[in-house]
Amino acid sequence: MLKTLLIIVIILILVSLASSLIFLFIDKGNPNKKRILYGLGFRVSLGVILVLLIAYGLYTGELGNSAPWG
Repeated sequence: MLKTLLIIVIILILVSLASSLIFLFIDKGNPNKKRILYGLGFRVSLGVILVLLIAYGLYTGELGNSAPWG
């Protein structure tokens, strides 16, 4: 369940990044349009959620180091 949530959040971050790139080309630096700024805020919020989910997964033991050299 947690790994699925992590994948969903990562996909949402990538979609937000792509939409901001599209808005950058459409708006052409118009200071009256704030879509890129809202996309950045959404992406930062998703990043915080991602870090919290990873911290929760490490704390509960659902995520861990499974590297053979560790």
